[in-house]
Amino acid sequence: MSAADFLDALKDEGVTVVEVGDWRHHNRNHKGPWGPVHGVMIHHTVTKGSERTVELCRDGYEDLPGPLCHGVITKDGRVHLVGYGRANHAGLGDDDVLRAVIAEKALPHDNEANTDGNRHFYGFECENLGDGHDPWPEAQLAAIERVAAAICRRHGWTERSVIGHLEWQPGKVDPRGFTMASMRERVRDRLK
Repeated sequence: MSAADFLDALKDEGVTVVEVGDWRHHNRNHKGPWGPVHGVMIHHTVTKGSERTVELCRDGYEDLPGPLCHGVITKDGRVHLVGYGRANHAGLGDDDVLRAVIAEKALPHDNEANTDGNRHFYGFECENLGDGHDPWPEAQLAAIERVAAAICRRHGWTERSVIGHLEWQPGKVDPRGFTMASMRERVRDRLK
């Protein structure tokens, strides 16, 4: 899917999109391949404040340059596109999980980190402190659902191609505050 197709897919699903800078060409492709892409990964940011969160996800840190995802989903339900192509979001994860995502089967427990996820997943960072107390407004949850469904619809995937970072990499807890099972149900219902 090209960046233009990606944008069209999101808009066709009713996503409120904010294009940030030259997001279409902002990526880490020089560090390794992008694709084949097999799924959508959801994260939380451990940040507060939309403007700061979007800037951080676009630019990254000194030790982890941006983009840190493809889109930032803020609490108001807007999706800020910050990159397209390889992004520093998934890191190394479990090859058994990747095989399950490709086969669209139930996910096994993630118990190793031996496969490059930045190559194989679209990544969305969601503005949230990730402490289990910071609320997830319905507008934000609906945007996560719409984004995941848009990409699945365009690729012909089911909801089983949508995972959380905590299902990919041992030790990760994100997203915290809702379950990926409940989000997959929402995506499944939207795809019907």
